[in-house]
Amino acid sequence: MTFKDKFHPGAFLDLPDDMCDPDDSAVAILPVPYDATSTWRKGADKGPLAIVEASSQVEWYDVETGLEVCRRGITTLHPVLFEGPPDALARIVRSRVSDLLAARKLPVLLGGEHSVSIGAIQACAERYSDLTTLQIDAHGDTREVYHDSPYNHACVMARAREVSKILQVGIRAVEASEMEKIDRARCVFAHEVARSRDDSWIDRIVDHLTPHTYLTIDLDGFDPSLIPATGTPEPGGLTWYQVLTLIERVAHRTTIVGFDVVELCPQAGEHASAFVAAKLVNRVLSVLDASGRFD
Repeated sequence: MTFKDKFHPGAFLDLPDDMCDPDDSAVAILPVPYDATSTWRKGADKGPLAIVEASSQVEWYDVETGLEVCRRGITTLHPVLFEGPPDALARIVRSRVSDLLAARKLPVLLGGEHSVSIGAIQACAERYSDLTTLQIDAHGDTREVYHDSPYNHACVMARAREVSKILQVGIRAVEASEMEKIDRARCVFAHEVARSRDDSWIDRIVDHLTPHTYLTIDLDGFDPSLIPATGTPEPGGLTWYQVLTLIERVAHRTTIVGFDVVELCPQAGEHASAFVAAKLVNRVLSVLDASGRFD
C-alpha cells in the first residue's frame, strides 16, 4: 500500500462508500503533509495521516448538536505531496482549493506546518472579496520574512492580511517587531481569555467579522495539557470549550468558507493529541451543520 492509498475517499471517519462519494460530498478533506520550514521539532508532515487514522475512533454522532454531519458526505482527497519551497506549495494548494470552492465543496485542510494555509487563504480571498481570516494560535505568525522566506510558517498571517482582514485569538508568543503591527482591537491574547470572567472576549471577535470567514486552527493554540504533540508548545493556551464556544458564535455570525487544522507533530507513545485533532474536525463540521452551512 502506498502513502496515497492510505487517503482513500472514506478515510476520514472510516466512512462507507455511500457517505464519501467525491461528487456528492459537501466536505472535502485535503491532507497537506508538508514540513519544510519549521525550525524546532520536525514531524508535522506526519500529522495528516495521524489525524485520519485517529478519526476512525471518533463517534459520528455529535452530542451537542445531535447531528451526524458525515451524512452530508465527507470525501478524503489524495494528499498534496510536495517537498519544494513554500511559495510553490502555496500555488499548488491555492489551485486545489479554488477547484473545491468552484465545485461547491467545503475545503478542510489537514496540515502539515502552518505554511500550508497560505494557498487556501489566497484561494478563498480570490473568491470572496469580503473575507476575514480568523486565526486560533499561540504564535502571531505575522513576520514579513523569516529564514529568508515570506512564505515561512511564521509568516502565514502576514500573507493573510495582504488579501483579507485578520482576527487573532489565543496569541501568547510574538517577536517584539510583530507587536508594533498587531491590531489590538482585532487580537485577543491568551492571557486576556484566561482572565476574562465572561465571554466578552468572543464579542470582540464576532463584532469584527465580515460575511465570509476562513478559519485557521494551529493546534498549539490549545493548552499543551490538551494537545502536547505540537512542534512549538506554549503554556497558557485555550481550552476545548473556549475554542468551540468561539467557533459556534462565529458560525452563527458569518459563513465559514473553509478551515484548516495544522501543526500536529505526532509523538511516539502519545495518541491523545491526534484523537483530539480528529474530533475537533468533526466537531467544527457539526457546528457548521447546525448553523445551516450545508443547507
